[in-house]
This record gives sequence, structure tokens and C-alpha cells, in this order.
Amino acid sequence: MKIQSALWLPLFNDLADPVVVARLAAEAEEAGWHAMFVWDHLRWRAPVQQVADPWITLAAIATATERLRFGPMITPLARRRPAKLAKETATLDRLSGGRLTLGVGLGSDRFAGELSATGEELDDRRRGEMLDESLEILAAAWSGEPVHHHGRHYTVDGISFLPRPVQRPGVPVWAAGFPGNVKPLRRAARHDGFFPVNLEHPDQLAEVVTTITGLRQQKATQYDIAVALPPGTDVAPYVAVGATWWLAELDPETVSLDEVRGVLRDGPARPST
Repeated sequence: MKIQSALWLPLFNDLADPVVVARLAAEAEEAGWHAMFVWDHLRWRAPVQQVADPWITLAAIATATERLRFGPMITPLARRRPAKLAKETATLDRLSGGRLTLGVGLGSDRFAGELSATGEELDDRRRGEMLDESLEILAAAWSGEPVHHHGRHYTVDGISFLPRPVQRPGVPVWAAGFPGNVKPLRRAARHDGFFPVNLEHPDQLAEVVTTITGLRQQKATQYDIAVALPPGTDVAPYVAVGATWWLAELDPETVSLDEVRGVLRDGPARPST
């Protein structure tokens, strides 16, 4: 089985310029990479000082490339308005001709205090509720039919979100979560992929794949498992147990343009089993 490879970029310091990142995306496409995913943050702890907006950067990536898949990995949906995100994702998908993947998760206040500093919800359980409710709204919005949603956290009353995304039935959604936590696995099984956070070894991934396969009950649709591993890691053991994507993981506090160019030149992973 072959694996697809993506650059996974924190949009910090050297990479806080969308022009620079768009050029890197074009170079990555030329070098045979399959995707470029970006972090979604408002700020990060020192020594990071500059942080770019991911959504404007994603638009730049879309226009600088023709084949490269791209998207936020991940966006914390609890601090986004789902109606606004429905428009943004559909528009980005159309801008790119159907190349957007939406990575979603709870987000965290741990590394930058960005949730508490902006008055966002801090309770994990409530953010999980908001995430699931947002995903319901997005799926309904991407259908093109009028959305009638009256939930605990959000209301959308009779709005049609047109034009629809190019991809059908909608933009692929990869849900992030810790491997040992069943609730994120259940969430991920309802969508198109899983992105395990803090994955430590292939045995963990094997357990994840077994659980998700059981939860999906032999659904025939394509399903992706994305693993973030530092460049130079042997990805073959992860491919052997079900990984379909490798995301080249870089240190967010030391990442530099030179480092990214080096990884880009080394090229994507090419293992097969």
C-alpha cells in the first residue's frame, strides 16, 4: 500500500507570510508532494511572535497550485461560527476545483492560552458538543438544501448555502483526537478520516484502525488515517497497519523557511508494503 505525503506547516515566524507559503506550496506540488496542511492558531507561546491567518493563507495556496490538496489541520470548530465556515469552505473548495480537506478538533488552551485570552469556551465537554453541532450544520449546508437547525449552541433558520462545494456530498472531514479516547474515534468514524494526536508507536495506530473499522461497519466509502511524524521517520510500520497519509511534522517553535525547503527537497515518503 502506498502512502500520500503532506507538508504540515505552523504558520509562525518565517511562515507567517502567505506569499512565502503559497510559493512553498507551488514548489511542493512540483516536487511530487500530495498536500499542504496548515495550523490554525491566533497565537503561540514564545519564541513565536508572528502568526498568520490560516484561511487567507489557504486561499493563497489554492490559487498557487493546481493539484495539491490542502486545508487546516486542525481548526477548532468551537471558536468558529459554523454558518460562516460553511461559506468559507464551499468557496475555498470551488476556488481550488475540489481540493479542500477540513481537519477539525476540540482545540486546546494549553500551548498559547488563546481560548482563555479571547473568552472562548474552556470546558472540553461543551467544546465537543459545539464541534459535533457545527459538523451537523456543515453537512447540511454543503447539501445545498435549506438548513433548519435549532440546537443548544447554534441556530440556522432556513438558509441555503449556495453555491455548493465541488466535492460531493461535501468537503472531506478529518477529525482529530487522542488515540485512547473513544469519543473522538466515534466522531471520526462518522466522517472521512482520523488524525491521531500525540501518536507514539504503530501499535497504537493498529488499535485505532481496528476500532474505527468496527464503528464504520464495513462502509465502502474511502477512509483516511493521517499520521504526523518527523521527517526521516520510517513510516512503513504505520502504513502496514493502515495509515494512508504522512504529515511531515516540524517543531512549531523553531520552524524556519530553510528547514521547510530542506524537507520539501527531500521529497515525499515512498514506502510500500
